[in-house]
Amino acid sequence: VILGLASSGVHSNGFSLVRRVMEKAGLDFNDAAPFGGALTIGEALLTPTRIYVNSCLAAIKTGGVSGLAHITGGGLKENLPRVLADGLGVEIDCRRWAMPAVFGWLREAGKIDWDEMARTFNLGIGMAVIVRPDKADAVAAALEEAGETLTVIGEVTASGEIVLSGLGG
Repeated sequence: VILGLASSGVHSNGFSLVRRVMEKAGLDFNDAAPFGGALTIGEALLTPTRIYVNSCLAAIKTGGVSGLAHITGGGLKENLPRVLADGLGVEIDCRRWAMPAVFGWLREAGKIDWDEMARTFNLGIGMAVIVRPDKADAVAAALEEAGETLTVIGEVTASGEIVLSGLGG
């Protein structure tokens, strides 16, 4: 089972692309964020990156964690395979979490296709925790007790492929 821990936004990856989108849209970091809220674009984009160390250590203590993938540059598509054994893949259902509005805005304003979005940004999932199914509830409880917002986003498969379904839906 793959548990996705919520990100706090863009985190620290994809800023070259973010800057190009802002330039294309004619926006400055001091402008109001067009994706909602009362923040400027700069304030919204520079929300500090979530640090998952303490919550992941609590999850590891349950004995049910098989892998951890920090979703940084490379997004979901490139970070998840790094923690999988050869021949394994994942199926992720992107409809299972609410993607922060900043990602929809970046996609629309920059005319970025979903495949590129999934290779560049975390899309709202900052850490993926791969857990044994029989320990999923205990790991989830430890993560929630540590203050994380999480969602079951998918599962490990024997396909060898990284499948993201429902991306954009």
